[in-house]
Formats: sequence, structure tokens, C-alpha cells
Amino acid sequence: MYYGFDMGGTKIELAVFDKDLTQVWQKRVPTPKNDYQALLNVFKELTLEADNELGYKGKVGVGVPGIVNAKEGTVFTTNVPAAKYKPMVHDLAHILNRPVKVENDANCFALSEAWDPEFRHHPSVLGLILGTGVGGGFVIDGKVLSGKNGIAGEIGHMNLNVDADNVIGETMPKIICGCGKKACFETYLSGRGFERMYKAFNDAPQRAVDIVEQYYAGDEKTLEHVDRYMKVLAIYLSNILTVLDPHLIVIGGGLSQFNALYELLPEYLSHCVYGNAQIPLIEKARHGDAGGARGAACLNLLD
Repeated sequence: MYYGFDMGGTKIELAVFDKDLTQVWQKRVPTPKNDYQALLNVFKELTLEADNELGYKGKVGVGVPGIVNAKEGTVFTTNVPAAKYKPMVHDLAHILNRPVKVENDANCFALSEAWDPEFRHHPSVLGLILGTGVGGGFVIDGKVLSGKNGIAGEIGHMNLNVDADNVIGETMPKIICGCGKKACFETYLSGRGFERMYKAFNDAPQRAVDIVEQYYAGDEKTLEHVDRYMKVLAIYLSNILTVLDPHLIVIGGGLSQFNALYELLPEYLSHCVYGNAQIPLIEKARHGDAGGARGAACLNLLD
């Protein structure tokens, strides 16, 4: 059995999967955000409960909202202050009495999608999250590419480049990102960035869901907005494609529900990609909110 923990700022979910990745058990509990020992105890209690329910000592994977330092076994996360800079990987292995793999939650999202039956045959997968922020993960031959410092996939924090800046101009201010840098692509391409860009050019705030509705209604200002957003998104992705050249892009997060993305993006990308490169397959995520725990469980599949 494969145990997948999804640790968030408000809840911790444990989902258990069999060898075919069919979910057989699941439970959610509140996250002890400010007490490290209480946090570890939640993992222990859920794991032992699953062991008892299933009569099996499962392999454990954990997805966390932050950066995992594999060498030190520490986690950097602001969503769960109790875990910040703590040797969580080692402590979990000790308290659960078994090896534990811990990864960034966006990497777990990408891994979950890469192991979907429809996508499993693709040698390389880029998971792109367009939600509250912009995140991502790279999966090669079924395994996450984490990088030396655990920051591979932090693609939302690539900085705005000249081509994108020419599209946006001076109309939209370059704000400071949550990471402390100014003009990260996340501040333009996230759900909030989508709304921020609309407001900057139309001098009127609109929720993303309303902008999407207006787009399908054929509103001229909204059509111009989506054209602008798609140009920036294509410029951004073309840089990533030049470096990684993935076989598949899977998009998750709130904006993944904007179905026009999948119709428009290949055409916009065709004007940006390097040379005569072919555009990879672009798909909507199959597992949604369940992808975090499922992806964490997938961390142990190739062992």
C-alpha cells in the first residue's frame, strides 16, 4: 500500500492507494500549525490508524507547501510555521518507524498527473498550476526532478522578461511578489494576476469567474484582455519549453477550468517557441484537489 499525505495550512489529508493507484482509504484532520510535536503526532496517529484498518504497513510519501532540503532533511514552509526549518524528513521517519519521502506539493501534483493512466506513456511531464499563485513540477520517467536545492519547479518566480514586458508596458505596475522579488511571472499569470491585469487595463475590478463569463459572451474588452494574458502566458511557457522540452503539459489550479486556454495556447505558443519545435500536448489536470495526496503516494512507486 502507498500512503500519501497532503499537508496544507488548514488540513492534513492521508489517502491510501493500492498498487493500481486505486484509493482504498482516506481521512482529513486539522493541521496543528504552531506546535511541531503535535504536527508529528498527527502524522503518527493517521499512519497507525491506516495500518490498523488495512492490516498493512504502507510506504509513506508527504507533500508539503514549501521547499524540501533533501540533504538536511528540513522543510521551509510559511503555511505551517511549526514545520519551518525543522528536520521533518528525519523526524517523520523516526516517529513512523519507516522510510518517508517528502516533496513539494506542486511536484506531487505533477507526479500524480504523470502517473495517470492516460499520461503514463509520456517520458517527461510539466505540471503547471495557475491558481492563487503559479507553481509547477517536472517529472522525468516517472520521478520528480527536485534539483540540488529542492527548488526545481518554482517556475512562478521566474522574472518578467523583455518580450512580456513589451506586451504589458507601463500600464500594469510591477509589484513585489510574496518571495520578495519584484515582477515575478506569478504576479501576472496567477488567478489574482489574471484579475490584476484586467483591472490595470480597464480601470475596473472583476473576478476571474466573471471575466471568463464575459469572454464567452464576446465582450470586446475581455477578448482583448484574454489576448494579452495569453501572449504573456505563451512567452513565459516558451522559455520553460526551451529548457525542458517536455512531452506533455498538464495545467491545474483555478484557471485550468477556463477551457479556452487549451484551444488558444497552442496557437499563441507557435509564435514563441524556439526554432521549428513542435508544441507539446496540453491537457487539463485529471485529479484536481486529490492530486496532492495521490502524488505523495506516487513518490514510492519506483522503489
